[in-house]
Amino acid sequence: MDLRSVTVRLVSSPLKAPFTSHLQKVTRREALIIEVMDHEGRVGYGEADPFSSPWYSEETIETCRHILADFLIPILLKHSFSEPAEIENLWQAVRGNHMAKSGLSQAIWDLYAKQQGVYIGSLFGAKRKQVEAGAVITSKDPVQAVEQIDRLSETGYKRFKVKLSRDHDFQLLSGIRSYFPELPLMADANSDYSLSDIDHLRILDQFHLMMIEQPLAYNDLVDHALLQKEMKTPICLDESICSYQDAKSAMRLGSCQILTMKMARVGGWSAALKIHKLCLDNGMPLWCGGMIEFGIAKAHNIALASLEGFTLPGDLFASSHYWTNDLIEPEITVRQGLIIVPKGPGIGFKINNATLQAMTEHKRTFHKG
Repeated sequence: MDLRSVTVRLVSSPLKAPFTSHLQKVTRREALIIEVMDHEGRVGYGEADPFSSPWYSEETIETCRHILADFLIPILLKHSFSEPAEIENLWQAVRGNHMAKSGLSQAIWDLYAKQQGVYIGSLFGAKRKQVEAGAVITSKDPVQAVEQIDRLSETGYKRFKVKLSRDHDFQLLSGIRSYFPELPLMADANSDYSLSDIDHLRILDQFHLMMIEQPLAYNDLVDHALLQKEMKTPICLDESICSYQDAKSAMRLGSCQILTMKMARVGGWSAALKIHKLCLDNGMPLWCGGMIEFGIAKAHNIALASLEGFTLPGDLFASSHYWTNDLIEPEITVRQGLIIVPKGPGIGFKINNATLQAMTEHKRTFHKG
């Protein structure tokens, strides 16, 4: 693959409704849209999704722009490679910075699939024609949460995730379960608890949750293993899994019973595929997480979720859930809890260039040579 240029766009858009956790309230989303062009004029698209401040991970929009502009893109344009799997070796001297790597990796794989004339998921053996979608409920108020679930249930979402914190968890789950005793329900704690909360967390077993996501520290594996031995509810790790080695260690320690995969968090397609195979080989349930992303990253996630190892509904929303206008067309829709996997080359969606231009706040292009 001999690239002609790489373009990085900073895009920004308000959310239709705030996304709230105990760590942050997100009302506007920034992202980096990455375009790689070959000498025939074909373009591959990727999306880097760090947040504007480091509340979720160490990376931010600004650090990501720096790493892309000063390290990853120069390395990429300096070398030729036959297939995208080789870029991981090219970037060995750049540690971490997984979201920057993921965005650029996505764009390269999209271009490669377009060059081959195939849907990107088919490169990795994906056969599903539909993927199951799960919804996130962010309200702390039980009445509002029930109203959100009731509204989203009409679209048939297959699973509902509520954001928990120590100060409202019991009240929120009690309120939801009183209306929806059999609802497929999971909770995301975003590291709000510690091992001193074991007795409190055991109380949550009565709500028969599918899982509780990341209850303890974002960088912990050992304490989660201790907690899992004390709880009936399966623990799912999210922020703790930033690499294949993290996933392997979590399995050996017994830190969780379920994993969530965020391509952005682990560094792109190659890393995600290795973790997918590890979970498949070890019978570990896996699902595809979300980053409040625009349609380009969501399209890559749909392709990822179409692989056989993804056995649980993912954070795969309709475009209209967050955005008045999305960056892709047709926009993603959810019907009866399912999203149709596209068939076209690359990510299977076209880019809405008018929306992309309107959202662009900054643009920089890097040329080979």
